[in-house]
Formats: sequence, C-alpha cells, structure tokens
Amino acid sequence: MSGGGLLVAGTTSDAGKSVVTAGICRWLVRQGVKVAPFKAQNMSLNSFVTREGAEIGRAQAMQAQACRIEPTALMNPVLLKPGGDRSSQVVLMGKPVGEMSARGYHGGRQQALLGTVLDCLAELRGTYDAVICEGAGSPAEINLRRTDIVNMGIARNARLPVLVVGDIDRGGVFASFFGTVALLSREDQELVAGFLVNKFRGDVSLLEPGLDMLKDLTGRPSYGVLPFRHGLGIDEEDGLRVSLRGAVRESAVSSPVGEDILRVAVCALPLMSNFTDVDALAAEPGVVVRFVDRPEELADADLVVVPGTRGTVKALRWLRERGLADAIARRAAEGRPVLGVCGGFQILGEHIEDEVESRAGAVDALGLLPVRVRFAREKTLTRPAGVALGEHVEGYEIHHGVADVRGGEPFLDGCRVGAVWGTHWHGSLESDGFRRAFLREVAAAAGRRFTPAAGTSFAALREEQLDLLGDLIEEHADTDALWRLIESGAPQGLPFIPPGAPA
Repeated sequence: MSGGGLLVAGTTSDAGKSVVTAGICRWLVRQGVKVAPFKAQNMSLNSFVTREGAEIGRAQAMQAQACRIEPTALMNPVLLKPGGDRSSQVVLMGKPVGEMSARGYHGGRQQALLGTVLDCLAELRGTYDAVICEGAGSPAEINLRRTDIVNMGIARNARLPVLVVGDIDRGGVFASFFGTVALLSREDQELVAGFLVNKFRGDVSLLEPGLDMLKDLTGRPSYGVLPFRHGLGIDEEDGLRVSLRGAVRESAVSSPVGEDILRVAVCALPLMSNFTDVDALAAEPGVVVRFVDRPEELADADLVVVPGTRGTVKALRWLRERGLADAIARRAAEGRPVLGVCGGFQILGEHIEDEVESRAGAVDALGLLPVRVRFAREKTLTRPAGVALGEHVEGYEIHHGVADVRGGEPFLDGCRVGAVWGTHWHGSLESDGFRRAFLREVAAAAGRRFTPAAGTSFAALREEQLDLLGDLIEEHADTDALWRLIESGAPQGLPFIPPGAPA
C-alpha cells in the first residue's frame, strides 16, 4: 500500500515552500512517522552529492536531513542548473544529460520526463509512510501548465492534496491565495485543500477575520499562521538572490571568543553556486560574513572567498571588469588570505581550457596558484574525505574542470601558496576541527587576535534549525488537519472558484 502524500505549493517563488516542507518533515519524524521529501523538478545552483554519487538540489538534501534519512536521487529526479537567462544544464537522476534552452525544455522534454518523476514518487511512497512534496514557483503559471511536472501536473497524476503557502511579509497574501485557486482548472482546484500563511508579524487575531473571509470565498480553510523567524533561510535554492540569505544576512553575530572579530568577504559572482559553503563560517562566534561586488569592500576583509560558479570564465571576466581581480591579486601579494572553492579555485589558477561550459577555449586566469584547468565533458561527482591542517575533513565535488596542480603545498585536492588556498571541495568548512584550524591560519595571516570557539558544532546548529522548523509547524499549524490531508487526501466537494484556467 502506498504511503500518504502532500504537495506544498506556493503563491510565488520564495514563499517558503522549502522550509515549510522541511518543517513538516521534521514534525512528522518526531511523531514516529517514516517520511521522505520529494521535488520532481528543481531549478537551483545550490546542489549536493549523495553517497551514490548523484547530484540533487541542496534543499532536498536538507529536507532529507529533516527526515533523518540519507538523500538519494529519487528525492529530486530532475535538477536544472542555469547557465544564463535562457539555458540550463539538465541533471536527470543525478547525472547531467546536456544543456537545453527554456523553450526546448518546456516545448516537449519536460513532459517526456513525467514518467520518470512519477516512478520515483511511487517508489518513495511504497517505502515511506508519507512523502512531502515541494512544488516550484507558483501552480498558477498558466503559460506552463500544459507541460508541468512539478506542481499540479504531479498532484493530478499522483492524486496529492495541495497546501498553498503564502508569504504575508510581501503583502497581498489574500489576493495571492484567491488568485492562485481561481486560475486553476476545475480538476486542479479539486486538489487544493487550503492555505498556510508564512512569515507573519504581529497579532494573529487581527488576521483571523481575513482568514474567515478567505474560507467563505474559496470554501477552503487555513491550516495555520507561521510567525516570522530570523535565520531560517537554510540551503536556499537560488544563488542569485543573495540579499535574501537568512543564515548570513539576518542572523546575529555572536561575540568573539578572542579579542578580535574576523571579517569574511564573499565575491558575489555571476551564476554563483553553493554559496551555502560559507554558512559554516557565519555560524562561528565572532565571524562576520558578507557578500560583496566592489573592490573597496575587500579593503577591511580578513578573508576573501571566491566561491563556486556555474560560469567560471564569465565570473573571471566579471571580476576583471569590476576591479575585483586586481584587488584580489594585491591581497595575495601582501600575504592577505584568499580562499577559492571549486570555480573560485579554477579562477585563482594560471590557465583555463574550456570547450565545455563557456566554449571560450584558452583563457588566462588570475595566476595566484600553480594550477592549470581543463574542462571535461564528464562531470566529477564525488564525496571525498581526508586530512588537512592536521584535521579530518569531508566534502563533496561537483565540477567539469579537471585541475593539474603543479606546485604549492597540498590542500585537500588543491594547493596553497602563502595565504592563498584553493580546492574543489564544497562543504569542507562544515568539518568543525578543520574549520577551526583554517580560521586560526587565516587569523594569523591577517594579524587578528581571533580565536575560534572550541565547542561550535555546525551539525548541531543545523539540527537546531531543523528542530525550530518542526516547532513552527507543531505550534502554529493545525497538525491534526495536516495529518488527515496526508493520510486521506483532499476533502471531497471543494467548490470551484471561477474563472478557472483559460482554455
């Protein structure tokens, strides 16, 4: 017998679908329910490598952690990694299968993947008591409904009840809820069970008359009002919306253990990927992390991070055009710390040969590390582990560039020259002992009397965040009604709200 299911849709992108899905997962697993996350199709530059070597969206890896299970490719069968405004790399069941334009994808390829997506969902529902699915964007994108495989397309095929999440902090949430339902076909509307208000500030009693009117207008209840909480934007999907980073931008910086704080400047590269690498730095007491795009913002930084990117050559050009490349080179010459991760590591090298990603051919890089990079068509997807700076460290690799390291001191799979470090390993800073050893090196090179906190555990902090998400659901949502939805599906006889989707 198949397990229960629920689709968490949203009135907009960034309405809170990912964190609500994670919160429901953590609430369920604390009730003893065997639960898994699922997102049929994800568009994200933040990805993760599973133990079997499959690339999936990092949000689904985070949701799997909320479920206390290992992530697998079944949880995110289709991943789209933007390479520009009009094209993306298509990753199917964890492996890249080529580049495709948005028109080509929505023109037929997307619908052809529906069978794969439904098979993955069916396998999960056959294994778990419940599967909590996350939609994408809005289910009322009527221009894309015909080929949809992630919102109402999968809800209809798998008979999933739909909970619509709205971000009230943006304003217009009642109009968004009503309009979302009213733009769906009669058959789609039959599965929309109700609403969940996210990011509410203030007195809920002032909101309740509106929720009552919304129920009268749509025949659908609200399943809860989640209060606004700082610092819960964990493992977001979109690396292009840095200003929305909760974990870095909104969280308070704890007082340093030593006499000084440590300032980290992260270059906000075009097509920036896996910017979640710096979350572990932001979790350290006394470490201030900010994203920058001007050379003068590097002046007071104790560490500059050049992060991953889906467009290494494009990012290199951007750094030069903005004067950041010269500022980074001056830092290196002065012995001031710089860390390059994945695409950032490639940028810090001497030479790039790229006939795959940008097709730019031979390109001179910044020349700060003795490394030559050649882009291979086969993507490296691994979960390496090793020892660096005397500490155990684990990470994951996602890259087409193959590095030929020709000197320097060994550093993970890359190298170090003076105060410049480079590696392809994402996630290495989540290893607590290694992170503390690295920050001690940075502080010494920067001349800061900074001391890493001895007891900071990134894994424990992540668990605390996931428990907070579970608490939000348990304390502010109608969990009895949610469980009825998951177990029994959408209520029968939900009214049709005109006009419905256009023919």
